[in-house]
Amino acid sequence: MLLVAATDIELCGHPGLVCGVGPVEAGAATARELVLRPPRAVLHVGIAGARGITPGALVIGSEAVYCDISAEVHVVERVEPDAGLLESVRLAVPDALVLPIGTSASVGGSVRDAHRGLRVEAMEGFAVLRACTLAGVPAIEVRAISNELSEGDRSRWRIGRAVEAIGEALPRLMAALDA
Repeated sequence: MLLVAATDIELCGHPGLVCGVGPVEAGAATARELVLRPPRAVLHVGIAGARGITPGALVIGSEAVYCDISAEVHVVERVEPDAGLLESVRLAVPDALVLPIGTSASVGGSVRDAHRGLRVEAMEGFAVLRACTLAGVPAIEVRAISNELSEGDRSRWRIGRAVEAIGEALPRLMAALDA
Protein backbone atom coordinates (compact mmCIF):
# COMPACT_ATOMS: atom_id res chain seq x y z
CA MET A 1 0.00 0.00 0.00
CA LEU A 2 1.21 3.51 -0.82
CA LEU A 3 0.61 6.30 1.67
CA VAL A 4 0.31 9.71 -0.05
CA ALA A 5 0.20 13.19 1.50
CA ALA A 6 0.87 16.70 0.24
CA THR A 7 3.54 17.40 2.85
CA ASP A 8 5.95 15.40 4.96
CA ILE A 9 4.25 16.52 8.19
CA GLU A 10 0.98 14.91 7.04
CA LEU A 11 2.74 11.53 6.66
CA CYS A 12 3.26 11.67 10.45
CA GLY A 13 6.61 9.88 10.33
CA HIS A 14 5.42 7.04 8.09
CA PRO A 15 7.08 6.23 4.79
CA GLY A 16 5.13 7.42 1.79
CA LEU A 17 4.93 9.77 -1.15
CA VAL A 18 5.02 13.52 -0.57
CA CYS A 19 3.00 14.53 -3.64
CA GLY A 20 3.21 18.31 -3.22
CA VAL A 21 0.58 20.94 -2.59
CA GLY A 22 -2.26 21.50 -5.06
CA PRO A 23 -3.91 19.37 -7.72
CA VAL A 24 -1.25 19.74 -10.43
CA GLU A 25 1.70 18.67 -8.27
CA ALA A 26 -0.36 15.93 -6.60
CA GLY A 27 -1.59 14.44 -9.86
CA ALA A 28 1.81 14.52 -11.53
CA ALA A 29 3.73 13.09 -8.56
CA THR A 30 1.15 10.36 -7.95
CA ALA A 31 1.04 9.35 -11.62
CA ARG A 32 4.84 9.15 -11.71
CA GLU A 33 4.94 6.97 -8.59
CA LEU A 34 2.21 4.68 -9.94
CA VAL A 35 4.25 4.10 -13.11
CA LEU A 36 7.55 3.54 -11.29
CA ARG A 37 6.29 1.42 -8.36
CA PRO A 38 2.66 0.33 -8.79
CA PRO A 39 1.12 -0.29 -5.35
CA ARG A 40 -1.74 -2.60 -4.45
CA ALA A 41 -3.72 0.40 -3.11
CA VAL A 42 -3.33 4.09 -2.21
CA LEU A 43 -4.29 5.82 1.02
CA HIS A 44 -4.27 9.59 0.57
CA VAL A 45 -4.27 11.56 3.85
CA GLY A 46 -4.01 15.18 4.85
CA ILE A 47 -5.60 18.17 6.48
CA ALA A 48 -8.67 20.00 5.23
CA GLY A 49 -10.98 22.88 5.89
CA ALA A 50 -14.65 22.28 6.58
CA ARG A 51 -17.94 23.94 7.31
CA GLY A 52 -19.39 23.07 10.72
CA ILE A 53 -16.99 20.23 11.57
CA THR A 54 -14.79 20.38 14.67
CA PRO A 55 -11.02 20.60 14.07
CA GLY A 56 -9.43 17.19 14.58
CA ALA A 57 -12.44 15.31 13.22
CA LEU A 58 -11.73 12.76 10.51
CA VAL A 59 -13.55 12.70 7.18
CA ILE A 60 -13.49 9.80 4.75
CA GLY A 61 -14.12 10.92 1.19
CA SER A 62 -17.28 9.43 -0.29
CA GLU A 63 -16.12 11.08 -3.51
CA ALA A 64 -13.53 13.62 -4.61
CA VAL A 65 -15.00 16.62 -6.44
CA TYR A 66 -12.80 18.82 -8.64
CA CYS A 67 -14.03 22.36 -8.08
CA ASP A 68 -11.66 24.30 -10.37
CA ILE A 69 -12.88 23.03 -13.71
CA SER A 70 -15.70 24.21 -15.91
CA ALA A 71 -16.07 23.55 -19.61
CA GLU A 72 -18.63 23.41 -22.39
CA VAL A 73 -17.65 19.79 -23.04
CA HIS A 74 -17.87 16.81 -20.71
CA VAL A 75 -15.11 16.78 -18.13
CA VAL A 76 -14.46 14.39 -15.28
CA GLU A 77 -15.09 16.28 -12.06
CA ARG A 78 -15.88 13.48 -9.60
CA VAL A 79 -14.06 10.32 -8.60
CA GLU A 80 -15.36 7.77 -6.12
CA PRO A 81 -13.04 5.81 -3.84
CA ASP A 82 -12.70 2.08 -4.15
CA ALA A 83 -15.75 0.53 -2.45
CA GLY A 84 -13.73 -2.14 -0.64
CA LEU A 85 -11.26 0.41 0.71
CA LEU A 86 -14.14 2.62 1.80
CA GLU A 87 -15.67 -0.19 3.84
CA SER A 88 -12.32 -1.12 5.41
CA VAL A 89 -11.59 2.49 6.36
CA ARG A 90 -15.09 2.98 7.79
CA LEU A 91 -14.52 -0.02 10.06
CA ALA A 92 -11.05 1.21 11.06
CA VAL A 93 -12.25 4.71 12.03
CA PRO A 94 -15.96 4.29 12.83
CA ASP A 95 -16.31 7.80 14.28
CA ALA A 96 -15.20 9.44 11.02
CA LEU A 97 -17.71 11.27 8.88
CA VAL A 98 -18.18 10.06 5.30
CA LEU A 99 -18.66 13.06 2.99
CA PRO A 100 -17.70 14.33 -0.46
CA ILE A 101 -14.42 16.26 -0.35
CA GLY A 102 -13.89 19.17 -2.72
CA THR A 103 -10.51 19.71 -4.37
CA SER A 104 -9.52 23.26 -5.22
CA ALA A 105 -6.16 24.92 -5.85
CA SER A 106 -7.36 27.91 -3.85
CA VAL A 107 -8.65 28.07 -0.29
CA GLY A 108 -12.40 28.57 -0.49
CA GLY A 109 -12.63 27.34 -4.07
CA SER A 110 -15.18 24.65 -3.24
CA VAL A 111 -17.70 27.08 -1.80
CA ARG A 112 -18.15 29.01 -5.04
CA ASP A 113 -21.00 28.57 -7.50
CA ALA A 114 -22.09 24.98 -8.17
CA HIS A 115 -20.05 23.47 -5.37
CA ARG A 116 -21.60 25.37 -2.46
CA GLY A 117 -23.09 22.20 -0.97
CA LEU A 118 -19.67 20.77 -0.16
CA ARG A 119 -18.67 20.87 3.51
CA VAL A 120 -15.06 19.71 3.18
CA GLU A 121 -12.28 21.14 1.05
CA ALA A 122 -8.68 20.14 0.41
CA MET A 123 -6.22 20.70 -2.42
CA GLU A 124 -5.06 17.32 -3.74
CA GLY A 125 -7.65 14.56 -3.35
CA PHE A 126 -9.25 14.59 -6.77
CA ALA A 127 -5.85 14.60 -8.50
CA VAL A 128 -4.55 11.66 -6.47
CA LEU A 129 -7.72 9.60 -6.86
CA ARG A 130 -8.01 10.41 -10.59
CA ALA A 131 -4.41 9.30 -11.22
CA CYS A 132 -5.15 6.08 -9.34
CA THR A 133 -8.37 5.48 -11.27
CA LEU A 134 -6.59 5.89 -14.60
CA ALA A 135 -3.85 3.49 -13.44
CA GLY A 136 -6.36 0.92 -12.13
CA VAL A 137 -5.13 1.26 -8.54
CA PRO A 138 -7.75 1.32 -5.73
CA ALA A 139 -7.56 4.53 -3.69
CA ILE A 140 -9.24 6.43 -0.89
CA GLU A 141 -8.92 9.87 0.71
CA VAL A 142 -9.03 10.55 4.46
CA ARG A 143 -8.77 14.07 5.87
CA ALA A 144 -8.50 15.61 9.31
CA ILE A 145 -10.18 18.98 9.75
CA SER A 146 -7.95 21.91 10.67
CA ASN A 147 -10.19 24.93 10.19
CA GLU A 148 -13.58 26.37 9.37
CA LEU A 149 -13.86 27.08 5.63
CA SER A 150 -14.78 30.71 6.21
CA GLU A 151 -11.87 31.35 8.63
CA GLY A 152 -9.49 33.72 6.88
CA ASP A 153 -7.21 34.16 9.90
CA ARG A 154 -4.76 31.28 9.48
CA SER A 155 -3.46 31.77 13.02
CA ARG A 156 -6.81 30.33 14.17
CA TRP A 157 -6.40 27.15 12.12
CA ARG A 158 -5.70 24.03 14.21
CA ILE A 159 -3.18 22.40 11.89
CA GLY A 160 -1.36 20.73 14.78
CA ARG A 161 -4.59 19.14 16.01
CA ALA A 162 -5.44 17.92 12.51
CA VAL A 163 -1.99 16.38 12.01
CA GLU A 164 -2.26 14.76 15.44
CA ALA A 165 -5.61 13.22 14.43
CA ILE A 166 -4.07 11.81 11.24
CA GLY A 167 -1.17 10.42 13.25
CA GLU A 168 -3.52 8.73 15.70
CA ALA A 169 -5.60 7.16 12.92
CA LEU A 170 -2.81 6.08 10.57
CA PRO A 171 -1.86 2.83 12.35
CA ARG A 172 -5.50 1.67 12.23
CA LEU A 173 -5.97 2.81 8.63
CA MET A 174 -2.78 1.17 7.42
CA ALA A 175 -3.55 -2.08 9.26
CA ALA A 176 -7.04 -2.17 7.76
CA LEU A 177 -5.74 -1.61 4.24
CA ASP A 178 -2.82 -4.02 4.55
CA ALA A 179 -5.17 -6.83 5.64
